[in-house]
Amino acid sequence: MLVLSAEDVETVLDLDRLVDALEAAMVDLSAGQASMPSRVAATVSGRRAILAAMPAYLPSAKALTTKLVSLFPENRDRPTHQALICCFDPETGSPVALMDGTYVTAVRTAAGSALATRLMARSNAEVVAVIGTGVQAGSHARALARVRGIRLVRVAGRDQAKASALVDELRGAGIVAESAPSIEDAVRSADVVCAATHPAQPVVLRGWLRPGTHVNSVGYDVAGAGEVDSATVAEARVAVESRAAVLAPPPSGAVEIRSAIDRGLIGEDDLVEIGEISAGRAPGRSDDEQLTLYKSVGVAVQDAAAAALVLDGARAAGLGTRIQL
Repeated sequence: MLVLSAEDVETVLDLDRLVDALEAAMVDLSAGQASMPSRVAATVSGRRAILAAMPAYLPSAKALTTKLVSLFPENRDRPTHQALICCFDPETGSPVALMDGTYVTAVRTAAGSALATRLMARSNAEVVAVIGTGVQAGSHARALARVRGIRLVRVAGRDQAKASALVDELRGAGIVAESAPSIEDAVRSADVVCAATHPAQPVVLRGWLRPGTHVNSVGYDVAGAGEVDSATVAEARVAVESRAAVLAPPPSGAVEIRSAIDRGLIGEDDLVEIGEISAGRAPGRSDDEQLTLYKSVGVAVQDAAAAALVLDGARAAGLGTRIQL
């Protein structure tokens, strides 16, 4: 079995190819051509944390994988999300690789938001606001900066020093970035908002959004009220990876969407899947004034698609360590 470190994964995972691979996976998922049971998770009392298992079979990528991922939102000295991905031979069921999944989780989530932005944002969108200062915020800033037309990334968070540090890091990577004085200021100035936080209360409010803004929301807190307020959910065109995944009961699913449905603000039929938009079975937006929202909970076929790219790249480059279990 091949063991791939975080360095190995980062070396071979091409971010532009990843967006295209995720698009194909989302189309397959919406078309019923992938097997992806609901995520299961154990809660860790006292830490607002979970350990989740996410299996998937993605025939088009010849990927049969399971990810084990922990979410510990109170972590400060290490990522809030940490993961391992095990890859199996889809012909025999034999385990063939074990790889670090922490980097995969970060970049595939951001790549999913980049895909949603490509499909749903206005064609003239130029300014991205990234809300948050952690790993996901950094990944989103890098991924969204690669979307055609984006010229500026503005970063905001509760800790101004961390926001400034992230801006310095992005500038070092050649990205045009600046820190915003507040979350509200960042949201009000943006064409695209990317929220990557673990909030107890929403950090994106309808009153701050300009007409035509696209919002990506990827944050989750098992005890929180969600990142996006109910007024935004009620008014926006809402896209998800999977209706079943976003409506799953806690500790899975999206609290913003379940709450809006329970209150009668939207119906399940109002949700559209990203794969349906990509396949041309549903529009991304009706006009340049419409608000759009991509609420991501992370789905296993995304990990499967990313892992397939990593495994192919590692084999071609001769990376990794072979072990006998």
